Order: sequence, then structure tokens, then C-alpha cells
Amino acid sequence: MVRWRRRAGGHPRYRTSVRGWIAGRTVHALLLMTLTALAALSAVIAVVWTLTEHSPRSVGERFGDQEALLDLGLSTLRACVGTDSLSPEPDSTAHQVLATVASVTGALAPAVLLGFVLIKMFALRPFVWRRRASISHAWSADFPGYSRAHANSNDAIIAIRFYNRFDNLSVVDLHARAHLRYLERSPHDGSLVIYKKWLKVLDEKGEAADERCWLAVERGAPFTVWIPVDAPVTELPFDRIQGKDLTRSTGVELMVRLTARTVGLGTEVADERWFTVGPEDFELGRFVPLEPDLGRDVWEWDGWRGFDDLLPEPGVRRPASSAGRTRPAGPPPPTPAGSRGRPTGRRGRRRWVGRPPA
Repeated sequence: MVRWRRRAGGHPRYRTSVRGWIAGRTVHALLLMTLTALAALSAVIAVVWTLTEHSPRSVGERFGDQEALLDLGLSTLRACVGTDSLSPEPDSTAHQVLATVASVTGALAPAVLLGFVLIKMFALRPFVWRRRASISHAWSADFPGYSRAHANSNDAIIAIRFYNRFDNLSVVDLHARAHLRYLERSPHDGSLVIYKKWLKVLDEKGEAADERCWLAVERGAPFTVWIPVDAPVTELPFDRIQGKDLTRSTGVELMVRLTARTVGLGTEVADERWFTVGPEDFELGRFVPLEPDLGRDVWEWDGWRGFDDLLPEPGVRRPASSAGRTRPAGPPPPTPAGSRGRPTGRRGRRRWVGRPPA
């Protein structure tokens, strides 16, 4: 899987990272691919073994003996995984070579599987992302101050949601940042140039900041990265975000990167999600919120089934802009800065107590 590529001029030189490739696959996929490769190698060895054996029977008779051929294939598979060995004919060079290949494969297979296990142990990907990013009115954000300030505005806001899927892993010091990548023609020679722009996100006070930070990431609690568009969005793909005109840009993508640390393991985890600015990865509307129920486990809360869906159009009402009026009843407000729920025991499992963070 390691492939070096070099062009005639010497550049570009790039390769495929084996560890990165393994880390991007699931354990089930790695095991299935390993067993498939060993089975295919065993079948090839068994076929060549049958073709090169010294026997008075014809080739057709040898391959017609299905039971003997199956026994040979299973013996070869056991040899390739290191639990058995083949018995080659003393005067057959082909059999000696095939038996050596099976033995070497059987010696390397456990080491390869152990390498898979070690790489996967340190390749933690605890976050599950919502299928699409949602774009709704700025006044529908889960920050009362920001919502009231934009009560009379038609600006839009992007919501990108995720949650910690591990039931027994605590993640702390989570940082979320967002940036925009796009291509435009160089004013010098007209060639395409890749540009990147850091985007502002809403912090815990509902104010524009370079990044959003959370002290702790509780299991199952959904988190939202709010990215102000600072412009109305009536159709996809949108053509302006935070003062940047995208009408002349191509290949526009938005990326959200998460970095955090794990409790107990002491390792750093990082994840990112790229969104193509268009209907493939964006949708117009407000996401379906989860309904906290302090009497049930977080995985049993209402709303999980519609986590990737949008609220019906009348589901969100514009809040009052005056300071003396409050928002109409709706989803529970976000947890105040500095406060957090606490896990408690229930039937051997923990449940989340408190409101999910914004």
C-alpha cells in the first residue's frame, strides 16, 4: 500500500501513508481484507500445487477430485496463517517454493494483524458528524443575545453538529475552528491559486471568535459549531460569507477541524469534516434538536432518529428584538458558560444530567 510516485521532472513526489490508510478503515474491514487476501493466496497456491504435483492422474482428474482439492486449500490456508505447514514432494522445486511462500506468509500474518491492532488503538475517531450542515436565519441560533440582536435581520447562520460516540471515553479541552478554501485566478498571470480564509465562529457568549472551546465533551451530548454568514442565503450554493464574495471562486469548500484530549489515555485526538458549498453538503432549514429527558439515558432521548433531518418550516419563530421580551417556547436554552451537567449512575450506565451544550 506504500506507493511512491515520481514524474519525469522529479516532482511531485508523494506517497500513500500506510498508517493513515489503516487508520481510515474499520477493524471489520481490515479483518475482512486480510482474510480475503489470505484466502486468495491459499487458493492460488493450492491450484499451482495441484498442477505441479507428480501424479499418474490427469489434470482433469486431479481438479475433479473436489474433496481432495478442498482439503488442500484448507491446509494451505492454515499454513498461511501460521497454524500448519505443507508437506512438499522432495523432488519438486515448485512444491518447495510454494511451501516456503506459505510458511513465510504464516510467520508475517500475526505481525501484520498485531500492527493493525496497535494502529487502531491509537487512531481514535470519537466524533460522529451530522450528515449535512444546515443554514437557517441568524435569529434561530441557540444564543439569546445573538438571536435578539438579529431579530430584524435576514442574515443566515451555518450550524454544524457532532457528538462523542464513545460510551466510556471522556474528551476534554475541545477546540473547533473553521476555514474556507476556494480557488481564484491570480491577478498576476491568471493561473488558479488556492486561497484559505479563517472563518469566525460563535463562542460560548454568542460572540464572533476565532474558535469555539468546550471544557468537556460528554458522551452523546450534541455540540454545534455556529458559523455566521453575515449575509442572506436564499439558495444553494451561497455566494457570500463573512464579507467574502464567492461569485468568481471555484472549488469552494468549508472545513471544520476539532482538536481535543482524552481523559485516561492522555492522547490528543483530531478530526475534521469538509463540506462542499452546495446542496450535496448543505441544506436550508434548522436542524432537529434533541429533547433532554433527565430520567432517561442520553442515547434514549427523543430526537436521535431525526438527527439528520430538518424542522418543519413553522418550527422556528422570530424572537422579539426588545430587551424586555423573551423568546417564545421552544428547545431548551444552552447551558450557561462555566456550567455543565454531571453523569450519574442508572442501571449500571451513566446518564447525562443537564442541558446539552450549544
